[in-house]
Amino acid sequence: MKYSQKDWSIVDLLSHSRHDWMNKLQLIKGNLSLNKYERVHKIMEEIVIEAQHESMLSHLNMPEFSCLLMTFNWQPHNFSLEYEVIGKTLDLSDYDQTVTAWCLSFLMTLNDSVEKGAENHLILSIGTSNEKDQIRLFFDFNGTITDKKSLEGFFVETKSAEVSNPLIHDQELSAMVHFK
Repeated sequence: MKYSQKDWSIVDLLSHSRHDWMNKLQLIKGNLSLNKYERVHKIMEEIVIEAQHESMLSHLNMPEFSCLLMTFNWQPHNFSLEYEVIGKTLDLSDYDQTVTAWCLSFLMTLNDSVEKGAENHLILSIGTSNEKDQIRLFFDFNGTITDKKSLEGFFVETKSAEVSNPLIHDQELSAMVHFK
């Protein structure tokens, strides 16, 4: 599957964002009507946590990378993406283009290497450190991998980042990527 970052218009962004919020409100409304108050509280906690991570991502001063992650699930892919920011929000603007290009290439490779229609989910943890030149990405994929060789080849050929011990199995992938 070919994927590239889309140039979103303001109307597109607002439309997709409104759609996401309407889905969340429908979940709350449906669970309220079923008197599932504990589930409503859990959904609301998930919304707050998601908004906090979105805010932290935005404050990293990496607009291209932020846009890639925040809009990724708005287009069809063979897996869903969830992200979190761990650590302090630092000015990482120097990394924006490099990290975005690397991640876009990885996401395209992963998309082509997993079973279409399966329950595939990728969690991306973005780790920051007070030290300059410190950004680490932790990838944790669960689902059905159909082309391990392409993923292994991608990690071997990576030049713009240091990949530490990628583990690739039929049902999972984990890797830590360090950008200098």
